[in-house]
Parts: sequence; structure tokens; C-alpha cells
Amino acid sequence: MEIATAPRTFRVRDSKHTAGPRPALAPGTWTRFVAYAASER
Repeated sequence: MEIATAPRTFRVRDSKHTAGPRPALAPGTWTRFVAYAASER
């Protein structure tokens, strides 16, 4: 996974599948995703 920051978004892509989708996430969405991914479920 590769992450790039832009002024108002975080852009994400799969570094092994570079032709795939590249979602742009709002800062709040990115923060919630990281918190969820880092949590012990």
C-alpha cells in the first residue's frame, strides 16, 4: 500500500497492482480507517 498526501485528501494505491483503483480519502475518513486498522479487534 502506498499513501500520498494532497492538500485536502489522502490518496491510496496498491503498490503491487498499480493499475487498480486509487481512492482519495478525506482526512476524517483516513483517520477513522487508520484507527480501525490499528485497533485490536
